Amino acid sequence: MTTYIIIKFVLYAVAIMIAAAIIPGVSIKNFGSALLTAIVLAILNYYLRPILVFFSIPITILTLGLFLLVINVIIIYLASSIVKGFYVSGFLAALIFSFVLSIVNYILDFLFLHYR
Repeated sequence: MTTYIIIKFVLYAVAIMIAAAIIPGVSIKNFGSALLTAIVLAILNYYLRPILVFFSIPITILTLGLFLLVINVIIIYLASSIVKGFYVSGFLAALIFSFVLSIVNYILDFLFLHYR
């Protein structure tokens, strides 16, 4: 199980590097920064995201769920402010980064962890 978690974080770091290479306005310094960003994003998504989702339920309902995209951007901005070597230039860059990161992470998970 521990090996699986380590592989998952390494794949997430690779996905972060790929997404940062594709999107202008997002930069990552090196693989160490990408790995640290993966860990920080995982922690923020585990602890902070549920709190933000809970308190934004009325806005989320009014916007038919689109406000959850804003929460994704907030999480990415927070990770950018915590991790030195990870930089996001603006809202649109963070939003696109969120989409691309999800897609790349899904593909990498399918390729490397599908036959676990």
